[in-house]
Amino acid sequence: MTIYTVTSKQLLNDYAVLQTLENASFEIGQTITVDNVGGDFDGSFVVYAVPQYYYIGTNGNGFPTFNPNIPINNQVMYVAVGDAVDRTPATGTIEFDPVCEWIDDDDIADWLGIEVASAGDEAFLVICAEAANAFCSLRRFENGYFDQLSVAPTAAVKLGTTMYGGALYRQRGSAGQDFATFDGMSQGTTNGLSAIVKQLLGINRAVVA
Repeated sequence: MTIYTVTSKQLLNDYAVLQTLENASFEIGQTITVDNVGGDFDGSFVVYAVPQYYYIGTNGNGFPTFNPNIPINNQVMYVAVGDAVDRTPATGTIEFDPVCEWIDDDDIADWLGIEVASAGDEAFLVICAEAANAFCSLRRFENGYFDQLSVAPTAAVKLGTTMYGGALYRQRGSAGQDFATFDGMSQGTTNGLSAIVKQLLGINRAVVA
């Protein structure tokens, strides 16, 4: 679960807009939980928009409009019926549980070129896919990307995530950082987050001044 700190609030024409202290990664259609902001702002809501400008009300058709001359970062908008509140400093939190769905267990199985032999294998493939999605999307976010979580942003990112999930699966039953093997000879240290996976994910890039 991710928790963001609220720094300002606004409610106009039954649309609420909150600004967060952190760089948020909200997506339209996600469910968020707003707590301790106060009044009609609190509760569980579906994200309506992630506006980049100052909200000035609705037009004749009831759609939100914005002032393009006043950019505001880290905003989220949702429907909240209540009395108007001018934009003002606020406290409270926004909680949401982002779920990345870039790959699934079939993607890993295809990449490994294996047939699932048991229910236990299938369950572990699912866990590896979920772990790879969570880890790779987090690493990209930490490197300044703001990706949609429902679909991989590029084929390269999907392949990198799949390769990382495959590395997790291959380490099943192993000790330390080596792949499991019946060979008495050491196979050397393995690294799921290899240089090529980093390259595909576009992470750990050189900083350009």
